[in-house]
Amino acid sequence: MSLPVDPVSNLAALIRCPSVTPAEGGALGVLEAMLKALGARVDRPVFTEDGEADVENLYARIAGNGPHLMFAGHTDVVPPGDESAWTHPPFAAEIAGGEMFGRGAVDMKGAIACFVAALARHVEMRGAPKGSISLLITGDEEGPAINGTVKLLEWAAARGESWDAAIVGEPTNAEALGDMIKVGRRGSLSGRITVFGRQGHVAYPHLADNPIPGLLPLLEALLQPPLDAGTAEFPATNLEFTSVDVGNPAVNVIPGRATSAFNVRFNDTWSVETLQAEIHNRLDRAAAENRLRPGRAEPVSFELEWLGRSSPVFLTRDEKLIETLSASIEAVTGRKPALSTTGGTSDARFIKDYCPVVEFGLVGRTMHMADERVAVADLETLTRIYLRFLEDWFA
Repeated sequence: MSLPVDPVSNLAALIRCPSVTPAEGGALGVLEAMLKALGARVDRPVFTEDGEADVENLYARIAGNGPHLMFAGHTDVVPPGDESAWTHPPFAAEIAGGEMFGRGAVDMKGAIACFVAALARHVEMRGAPKGSISLLITGDEEGPAINGTVKLLEWAAARGESWDAAIVGEPTNAEALGDMIKVGRRGSLSGRITVFGRQGHVAYPHLADNPIPGLLPLLEALLQPPLDAGTAEFPATNLEFTSVDVGNPAVNVIPGRATSAFNVRFNDTWSVETLQAEIHNRLDRAAAENRLRPGRAEPVSFELEWLGRSSPVFLTRDEKLIETLSASIEAVTGRKPALSTTGGTSDARFIKDYCPVVEFGLVGRTMHMADERVAVADLETLTRIYLRFLEDWFA
């Protein structure tokens, strides 16, 4: 097999694999063939969890003497949705108007295709790298993230793998390639508040307790005063209510309970534990100061439940990693990238426990949309950035 030096061909082969979470769809097999042509050792462990789909992952390494760089990403993609809304089939990798269309083009098979092309060019020009290069690729990033990167990192570390730095190829750029490197991420914490009342007939309110008036001051207490004003590296912590529900289809029934779910994206003012304590303290105070009905003696009764897996905030301060990548981007594109902590969460939140990590990939404007697509010229540019980074970081 010839070396996979062309990112356009690499991406087309990956897009044509319908690897919708959690299906492997053939994408890891295509990637394995590319990497074995470069002399990499490739493993494809499958991880399981009760109640979750089994997920196949890939770990590949070209071993050498020197520092160890990890490139991390995912081949799983979100569903295409209504395929009639696409102007080109979502798994055909068709090129039109200088753009390649397909699910995963930017999120994030494109970055994988470019990194493999950069690595192939490095091997073709320089031979084996001066250190080690590994690819840690999951099939569970767009899913629940249970049988993916977390377990793949544990699996690799248990076999003696350790890393000096990592790049995650998520689409970090808003408008143009070279705009932004993600050097950290806000934390994420979700919860649900339930206020308890007493169900009854709306015509006989004295026999019931409506929980809705009790829920409202609790929600207000989480918004005011603001949790913080932001820090030097992060914007202000933001809490959003994502649902309010009483589960009551009848207009003549006072409900017995009212619930509200929320999510907080928080900065480095907080840890998960201190933020949980602050939220609980605010709710306790608001509950003690309010009643379900005027004149009632009992304070508002509520329950707070934490939902899902919380994600801690993190910030990467590795100067060599950040400065080398920034210089590579500027040398190729002429743009000096902003160092950002904006956006949602990514698998970098797991990798940061093993080594310094940053994120840099393609322009993300069309990710998860119908007609997801990438400029063919951007594939070549990103490949050149990754290649320049490999040469300079290992120099």
